[in-house]
Amino acid sequence: MLSLKKRGALSMQISNFARGFFDSSSPLVPVALPSQRETHIWYIVPDEVQNTSLLNQYLKLLSSCERESMFRMSGDKLQKSSLLARTLVRTTLSRYTNCQITPRSFKFRKNTFGKPEIEWGHYEEWSPPALHFNVSHTSSLIACGVTVDKLVGVDVEEKQRKIKNDILSFARRYFSLHEVEHLHAILDPEIQRQEFIKLWTLKEAYVKALGRGFSAAPFKTFTIRFRATRSDGLQVPTDLISEKHLMIPRAFQTIGNLDSWNWPIPIMLPFAWKKKTFLKEKGMTL
Repeated sequence: MLSLKKRGALSMQISNFARGFFDSSSPLVPVALPSQRETHIWYIVPDEVQNTSLLNQYLKLLSSCERESMFRMSGDKLQKSSLLARTLVRTTLSRYTNCQITPRSFKFRKNTFGKPEIEWGHYEEWSPPALHFNVSHTSSLIACGVTVDKLVGVDVEEKQRKIKNDILSFARRYFSLHEVEHLHAILDPEIQRQEFIKLWTLKEAYVKALGRGFSAAPFKTFTIRFRATRSDGLQVPTDLISEKHLMIPRAFQTIGNLDSWNWPIPIMLPFAWKKKTFLKEKGMTL
């Protein structure tokens, strides 16, 4: 697990153990819970999981509803992505219970806006941790963020994603005035496209963290502001995210009972598949 260390009050850890993914002969290895100011990111590259026998084992971890939903998807690629995403969530969460709850035993519910949450049972002599999670995936990457006592949202976008519409026209429909002005000031079309994707990804992640859906938290109701440094001193490798990756969400309306300790964490992973340049793998099984 790569730890992005802090000077202040926040840190992030990223893990990839896809090559040693969970199977019945290698039990899960428990991991320590994230601290209150820490986010753990687990990810998997679908193309690295090709073993049909393992995929069949993962299928057994899913609930009947999850399997039905997966098989309704058109195409093997979408079905595999769905299977891996659900398996990643179940095996990851199990680790944070010291494996007292098996991946297959987890039950989930959805909030009013459709965001999945853990539905804990009643346990004798054990209190489940206040885990929050969020998952996102593209064709090349599946990522799951985990926190304790703090909302988290993860969004993954292909860094070469093409924008069909005129970027500024599209931004005026969905972005705040400050964000539109930020994009308008960028003269290089490629850099403008990259900044647009960065903003869109962060705004998607923020809305996902709130768990309210796009209709309840429209993109125009808050602004992503970048600055070169951050008061909490989070250090991120420059080949992962540009030096201007740091953001401050500014809401134009009250968003529930939020303060500096429970403010939602948005995680942007637009360059995550460059993992081999900055991630260290350890001999552990997922």
